[in-house]
Amino acid sequence: MAKTLTQEFVKGLWEEVPPFRLVLGLCPVLAVTTTVENGIGMGIATTFVLVCANTLVSLLRNIIPSRVRIACFILIIATFVTLVELLMQAFAYPLFLALGIFIPLIVVNCVVLGRSEAFASKNRPINAIADGLGIGIGFTLSLGALGAVREVLGNGTFLGMEVFGPSFVPFTFMIEAPGAFVGLGLMLCIMNFIGKK
Repeated sequence: MAKTLTQEFVKGLWEEVPPFRLVLGLCPVLAVTTTVENGIGMGIATTFVLVCANTLVSLLRNIIPSRVRIACFILIIATFVTLVELLMQAFAYPLFLALGIFIPLIVVNCVVLGRSEAFASKNRPINAIADGLGIGIGFTLSLGALGAVREVLGNGTFLGMEVFGPSFVPFTFMIEAPGAFVGLGLMLCIMNFIGKK
């Protein structure tokens, strides 16, 4: 059992990391990763929703009728997204403002809905928690890594602190939408290259 739980957790950190291996959840990956803080904030919010939704879906898997399962999953996910949104407004208001519309869009994030449908609805709660936590942490690390690349190259800062001297000219392309695609593409390339080794 411990080995299975470990495997469920670890798979989300490398072999099934959402943006780079499953190529899922790209909307927030591309939209909010202009800084490390935004990327990690969105990742933590998504992880919370993922773990809670996986747990509840797994607990209710034998009660939810199969004909309405997707609607029920969305209702469960929307409940936890609303909770995250209210908590963020109360305790991390600047981050809430920075993430904007992308917090409510966690409801339709294919990572969360996909894990509810493909995994949590077919497994025990403890496995669903391990899966949600692993996938969520992998997603958070991915957003943080892409946010770091874009912030360092696009602003010359890391977590708001200057990295380079005053002579550095920021590559502002990286903090714009096309820079997100280029950064994601390069990171996908690196992940695939490392994966083949």
